[in-house]
Amino acid sequence: MNFRNMEEFWAFYVSQHSKAATRRWHFAGTLSSLMILILSILFKWWFVFFVPLVGYGLAWYSHFFIEGNIPATFGHPVWSLLCDYKMFGLMLTGKMDKEIKRLGKRPVLQVF
Repeated sequence: MNFRNMEEFWAFYVSQHSKAATRRWHFAGTLSSLMILILSILFKWWFVFFVPLVGYGLAWYSHFFIEGNIPATFGHPVWSLLCDYKMFGLMLTGKMDKEIKRLGKRPVLQVF
């Protein structure tokens, strides 16, 4: 797929993360990778090797086994990374559900 700008890609990206569990796995992956990045800066520089492994590992798991689609990273790695951080920020501030509704998607309700 070709996208003319980031806003077009963002709408596609959100559609590829329709399940709340997928978004939670992405949040965990982004948070974990940021923590590992900080640890690598503070203690051992070679820990930086684990940043993409953990971040992408958790996110890709959610796409293959929860969402049932192919990660957007495969076709658009830079935009996908930027959108990962945008989604992380929106989830951190509690605004992701509002963004899903804005784009015409409804969050998937899950019973625990």
